[in-house]
Amino acid sequence: MNEDSNANAAVATGELDERCRAYETVARAIRFVRQHRPYQPGLQEIAEHVGVSPFHLQRTFSVWAGISPKRFLQYLTSAHARSLLRAQNDVLATAYATGLSGPGRLHDLLVACDAVTPGEVRSLGEGLRITYGFAATPFGRVIAGNTPRGLCHLQFTASDQGTDAIALLQSEWPHASLQRDDEALSETIGRVFSVVEGQRPLHLLLRGTNFQIKVWEALINIAPGNVVSYRTLATLIDHPRAQRAVGSALARNRLAVLIPCHRVIRENGDIGNYRWGSERKHALLAVEAEQSRNRWRSSGASPAAAE
Repeated sequence: MNEDSNANAAVATGELDERCRAYETVARAIRFVRQHRPYQPGLQEIAEHVGVSPFHLQRTFSVWAGISPKRFLQYLTSAHARSLLRAQNDVLATAYATGLSGPGRLHDLLVACDAVTPGEVRSLGEGLRITYGFAATPFGRVIAGNTPRGLCHLQFTASDQGTDAIALLQSEWPHASLQRDDEALSETIGRVFSVVEGQRPLHLLLRGTNFQIKVWEALINIAPGNVVSYRTLATLIDHPRAQRAVGSALARNRLAVLIPCHRVIRENGDIGNYRWGSERKHALLAVEAEQSRNRWRSSGASPAAAE
């Protein structure tokens, strides 16, 4: 590797580290705002807690979360108010779904799903070549794995050298051949988190039981800005009593964001847990809610008008 290549690699590594430090700052801010929501903390107080200036926090939060700290606090406050209303009226999906289900899917990105064949499941990936790579995203680092048939793996991870993350990918496809190529995966990962419309479909390769794949496909059809309960999701797949099985299917999700298990909350309106961190779940839901509102504004309509 020549000196120019070394220099470019060093710059790229530095930029990646800076982006991930920025996400950690945003994650700490989200955690603080969640914990102190009843007291409505201001920008100055939040910035002091995470150890940066108000200007730096405002800029970093807005770039990475897509909304300002104030807007995020408003989202939490309104979500809490709606949860109280739902608890009193025993209605979960209506308050979130009304007027928000029309304008597109996740970043207007079409997702085509292919299920792994029984033979491929039995072979555990024998003869399959998986190209994988790490990249920084607005919600933290991810590792992605791609096959000739589609994306088979997308998980948030703490490090771009994470041996645990690589080991998890290998454990899912024990006999597959893995090859790291961050550059080859950068375009695919970028598309997952892009807001550009009109892109070609992104193909997914799903490995699971028929029931699990049915749950995942139902999730993909939940529009950004909406949430559902485990019971509602079970009803959507015509298994209204299979709430526990639905939860197990979500736990087996290997494709973060694209199979949006972050949109599933508890029946009482509580946001619940998320395998990649509740702060990240809050951020994903807040950004999607804001994007839904922006789509309505650009179309000349409004959620309230659609009700």
